[in-house]
Amino acid sequence: MGEKIATRAAYGNALVELADKYPELVVFDADLAGATMTKGFAKAYPDRFFDMGIAEANMTGVAAGMSTCGFKPFINTFAMFAAGRSWEQVRNSICYPSLNVKVVGSHGGLSVGEDGATHQCIEDFAIMRAIPGMTVLCPCDGNEMRLATEALLNYEGPAYMRLGRLAVETVTDTIPGYKFELGKGVTLVDGTDVTIIAVGMNVQMALKAAELLKAEGISARVIDMHTIKPLDTELVLKAAQETGAIVTTEEANVLGGLGSAVCEYLSEVCPVPVIRHGVNDEFGRSGKAPLVLEAYGITAEGIAACAKKAAALKK
Repeated sequence: MGEKIATRAAYGNALVELADKYPELVVFDADLAGATMTKGFAKAYPDRFFDMGIAEANMTGVAAGMSTCGFKPFINTFAMFAAGRSWEQVRNSICYPSLNVKVVGSHGGLSVGEDGATHQCIEDFAIMRAIPGMTVLCPCDGNEMRLATEALLNYEGPAYMRLGRLAVETVTDTIPGYKFELGKGVTLVDGTDVTIIAVGMNVQMALKAAELLKAEGISARVIDMHTIKPLDTELVLKAAQETGAIVTTEEANVLGGLGSAVCEYLSEVCPVPVIRHGVNDEFGRSGKAPLVLEAYGITAEGIAACAKKAAALKK
């Protein structure tokens, strides 16, 4: 594994690195630049950075307006506020007219840790995925985040991207043949007995789970499904047909996110056992991030246990 960096930090670096290449890029923040890591862009390109204060709904509307003038706005705040507080404006001001605005929600999931349940947004995948025309993604590491940021700059239309607070190990830069493309998952490890489809920091957990399973004689395929919507149905179908059992894993509510997307698709075309691993429809709690994740079973061991159950359910 490579460097350890939070996806929010990699995103902040990417904005600065890409600014000259994309002069249309403008960045908005809602008084959280130090946390969302847009502070580097603010310092390097002050004329293209707009701190809108604690007014997320207004920020969304202003960014929508600027997109109609040829700019490429990226709006930034915590996932709880991006997907929660300003949802109506995201829906009606950005997605309904299909404007070219990227909504970036930092500090998603339980790994926000001590900030507690009010800020541990586990519903954002479901909320954003339900909006017609909205692309939803969550890169797993620094390398993938940099690639995703540039991909979004070249993508015309609304999108939601979740960032994480914790530093995570970089894994995608060592995978032979790895290529990032919006709407296309990546097979990181091949396997024949069960497939683990992961998103975000759960990708690293899934890779560790595959090693645990290998020690028990179970061959697990691992797919990095960085884009939840549109789902890479071709890759999901191939995994279902070839391994016969699926586990989805996400640092989010199992209702409405990656697990739901996979189940909805496979139930229509290739019904196989699918076990959804994630937060089981309950709020988070305050505590150090690793302990909170462990309390909710969001671990490599938790994924491995689900994989064994899924494999056992195969006909």
